[in-house]
Amino acid sequence: MTRPGLTTRFTADSTADDVLVDVDLAGVRAVVTGATSGLGAETARALASAGADVTLAVRDVIAGADTAARIRTAGRHGSSGGHVDARPLDLADPASIDAFVRAWDAPLHLLVDNAGVVTAGLRRTATGRELQFATNHLGHHALTTGLHAALARGAVERDGARVVVLSSTAHMRADVDLVDPDFREQAYDPQIAYARSKTANVLFAVEASRRWADDGIVVNAVNPGGVRTGLQRDFSPAQLASLAQAEAAGAFRWKTVAQGAATTAVAAVAPEFAHTGGHYLDDGQEAYTVPDDATLVEHPHGVKAWALDPGAAARLWDLSEELVGGPGR
Repeated sequence: MTRPGLTTRFTADSTADDVLVDVDLAGVRAVVTGATSGLGAETARALASAGADVTLAVRDVIAGADTAARIRTAGRHGSSGGHVDARPLDLADPASIDAFVRAWDAPLHLLVDNAGVVTAGLRRTATGRELQFATNHLGHHALTTGLHAALARGAVERDGARVVVLSSTAHMRADVDLVDPDFREQAYDPQIAYARSKTANVLFAVEASRRWADDGIVVNAVNPGGVRTGLQRDFSPAQLASLAQAEAAGAFRWKTVAQGAATTAVAAVAPEFAHTGGHYLDDGQEAYTVPDDATLVEHPHGVKAWALDPGAAARLWDLSEELVGGPGR
């Protein structure tokens, strides 16, 4: 087990507002995916409260507009300080991602890849991809690489740009499958599929940070912890039972939404992570690395070695570019 290299003053009990209390984000442009409710909405609210101009990138634009309106009246001293709007984005639809990227015409300083799905059984996108991997990883890969130029311009404006990708302790259940990512040659297990997508999120941070270091862009992955959000609404009985077993074994404790958004906020604004990427954060700290055969019960705050493997990260990047049809970056 390798101890973490970067620590902060924040803990599992910190909230996003605790992280941002003395931070002025005036002039910062941020995009948060999946921000109509839960962690995404709380992250967007906290960033706007600190003065950032925040775009909610959401599937349901009506719900997004309602969330944006609530944020505008829920900030410090009754005003958000930053402009808040909602724009359509369906991460399972390549055309929707392309439209969002084409419409974005300003420097971008912060991108929070927050959106995610969980399925109880096999579901596919209109293009035939397995839905969890397609949404949680491939969609965010396409979006983030598509916004690379905007992030690079943002980095010039503010001495760096940041991308935060939400992963999960679920990554400890399975490594990525670079041969059969869409479960065409194997029996489908929704928990394994979700775990693979969350490992992919960390590997994306590793490779993007390597590729984009000279552009001033850092990418880090975070584990928000156990938070009761709409993500659990599609859990199967087996998934709910597995979650209960992990809780009973002490693998995690439930956090509030405000506490869950804190580690995202740390990766987004903390000076400790301003110029270094490819890390996995847990409870506001860089997590310690554990062997691939380690269990979640033994190491509830660790990150598997397979999720930080630079070789696997590079191979996943190449596969992802092939699957989303994007140019190598």
